[in-house]
Amino acid sequence: MNIYISGISGTGMGPLALMAKKAGINVYGSDRSLGAIANELENAGIEYQVGPQDGTYFSEKIDSVGIDWFIYTSALPQDHPELVMARDRGIKVSKRDELIAKLVKDLDLKMVAIAGTHGKTTTTSMLVWAIDKLTDDNNNRLLPSSYLVGTTLSFVPSGSYKEGDKFFIYEADEYDRNFLNFHPWVSLITYVSYDHPDIYKTREDYEQAFIQFEDQSEKVIFATKEASIHGVDVLKAKGKNLQIIPGIDQRINLSGSPRREDATTAFFAIKEMLSFCGKEVSDERILCVLNEFPGVGRRFERICEGFYSDYAHHPEEVKATIDIAKEEARKLSKKGVVVIYQPHQNTRQHEVRHLYKDAFDEADKIYWLPTYLTREDESLPVITPEEFIADISAKDKAFVAELDDDLAEKIKADHSDGYLIILLTAGPADKWFRNVVK
Repeated sequence: MNIYISGISGTGMGPLALMAKKAGINVYGSDRSLGAIANELENAGIEYQVGPQDGTYFSEKIDSVGIDWFIYTSALPQDHPELVMARDRGIKVSKRDELIAKLVKDLDLKMVAIAGTHGKTTTTSMLVWAIDKLTDDNNNRLLPSSYLVGTTLSFVPSGSYKEGDKFFIYEADEYDRNFLNFHPWVSLITYVSYDHPDIYKTREDYEQAFIQFEDQSEKVIFATKEASIHGVDVLKAKGKNLQIIPGIDQRINLSGSPRREDATTAFFAIKEMLSFCGKEVSDERILCVLNEFPGVGRRFERICEGFYSDYAHHPEEVKATIDIAKEEARKLSKKGVVVIYQPHQNTRQHEVRHLYKDAFDEADKIYWLPTYLTREDESLPVITPEEFIADISAKDKAFVAELDDDLAEKIKADHSDGYLIILLTAGPADKWFRNVVK
């Protein structure tokens, strides 16, 4: 089979290309620029083009090797030249999760899927970290697992497939209902809170998608009682195999209750996988591995001394990340926490605006940037930083800001005064921030 992946060198598609290649599929693709997985693609011998995706290279591949399947992401516009050409040429077209579902089934892998509004990337990464570290005396993995994570990891590649693996660990994204392609062996549900209003028009619609996903799973492990509240009664009535984690394992000593909760969820998943394989590992050994978790990119990532960046862009994520930052600031004997916040997608902000009220209460200073606009409903007015600040209880500590030299000087001065600085964004502010502080 010959597949073509558009946007092949990014963190979302690159690992999939590597997995498909290792599974014996001929992989081709293109990308506008070199992404985070570029070196791994080159080392795997995957052929792709970097530059304008105008259809020229794709057309050449159709004519020279024959493309059976065109894979793309939800972010690709419907008028993209490659997507239009694939449809015009009668080539099968689908998003990546359909291919993943096929690979998991064809390779007879037990899928461990991690889903939820918040915490899924960290939980998935913790699980990948643990299965890499849990080995026997001959350094063989106790839980042979392939995986795909939607971020760059410092300790292993973002995706891997090895022949003979028993499990496939995957961060299952609810955006565009992508996770409904799967029928997992075990699903881990981290937390469910209404999000993606551009796809799910109501909270009920969002929650029903999770219930359907859970119903498609052989077993469901809920990270907390709160995570299960939307679907547990429905699933119990159907006789579904459910487990609700009673609380955070107090033997986990990572910073911040959200990370301790994610590690607890990963711990329960590891126990389930070990049971399936008929292997025994002490709780102490598993917890020791999880307590050594180094973190992942853009999830409370330390850029340099006193400067951190995080992907948080939902009010509940914002609040949780500031709590982690406060705990870290105390450990480092910092005066407090200064937050730079860039909201993401105006359409989403209209749905979650009311949740910001107390989200910044633990911050000592807030620099509020204009919203990063993407996939917008043009009929909605753009909410300004001034309007957001007027809504929050920490308004006296909040200031309107721009990504400019003035803000750069202010955060450097705050750092010199002894504060921990953290940027919260899913947008381009991260690149600016790294250039300023390094």
